Amino acid sequence: MISFPWVKVSVGLLITLLCFILATSAGSVSIRPEATVSIILSKIPLVQIQNSWPSSWETILWNLRLPRITLAMLVGASLAVSGATFQGLFRNPLADPYLIGVAAGATLGATIVFLTGIPFVFKGISVLPIASFIGGVGAVSVAYGIGRNASDSQIGTLILSGVAIGAFATATASILMLHSEPDLRPVLSWLMGSFIRTQWSHILYLITYIGPGLAAVFLYSRILNTLQINEEYALSVGVNVNRTKLVLILITTMITAAAVSFSGIIGFVGLIAPHVARLLWGNDNRILIPMAAIVGACFLVIADLMARTVISPGELPVGIITSLCGAPFFLYLLVRAKRGIN
Repeated sequence: MISFPWVKVSVGLLITLLCFILATSAGSVSIRPEATVSIILSKIPLVQIQNSWPSSWETILWNLRLPRITLAMLVGASLAVSGATFQGLFRNPLADPYLIGVAAGATLGATIVFLTGIPFVFKGISVLPIASFIGGVGAVSVAYGIGRNASDSQIGTLILSGVAIGAFATATASILMLHSEPDLRPVLSWLMGSFIRTQWSHILYLITYIGPGLAAVFLYSRILNTLQINEEYALSVGVNVNRTKLVLILITTMITAAAVSFSGIIGFVGLIAPHVARLLWGNDNRILIPMAAIVGACFLVIADLMARTVISPGELPVGIITSLCGAPFFLYLLVRAKRGIN
């Protein structure tokens, strides 16, 4: 039995904190790291810190950078955990929320909300994650249904059908945009992945959706280890395989849909982060899932920092940065998988 590596997790959290401070300090307006820490601490009740920084720094940090970077961390952790769960559930290193159509379906649901005038918030409830969740569930349900009927190559068929359904959902969203009258710039910015318009309220909404989901995935980590051996063994030790798959698919779809609805399309985080965590800490999902969340959070914070600074004072969509990193990594995995088969 492998004990939980609290030391490694603590080191990972420390690295995440350092990435957080670096990202909040860097940008078109540089803020000293010690000033960043002081400004954050000054917001804590009962903490008295003498104000020795320009008021503009506090405005930039508290209203612009902190909510943006916090959201990037949450989205990175969510996509990484979703990727790790899909890879363990389907026993395939290429399984990813984007490859099996979840993200594309969620995108279609969110695009409908963007273009039809449906209010983003209705009676205090954010509609965008709900629409994304419905689209994501619909897409993965069709992909899973097709893959389940292919007894000889369920996983390969699942991924291929997910790619096809994702392409169909993307094409449908494109048709809706071509026939819409509103300004498409917000939609196009969202489709390429961005944290530009992040507000503190977005973080509160996102935590509401992903918090229970992330906790549930971690609780299922031991069962996920059993499923990775094979389904027959899982059945022999009393695991309800079909119900477990359904529950985990619904949970990861909810997590992915919520993340996509607030960040747009940010690919490859769910592919890269779990592999890095697996390389460093092994395949035990009790360890892999929390470490993948940490790696995903750090990766997306650094990617967002690059998006903000590479062409400063302009800005790149963060989805472009993750794709530039992820596409070669995906090709590397394909080559390695082919060599393994041969």
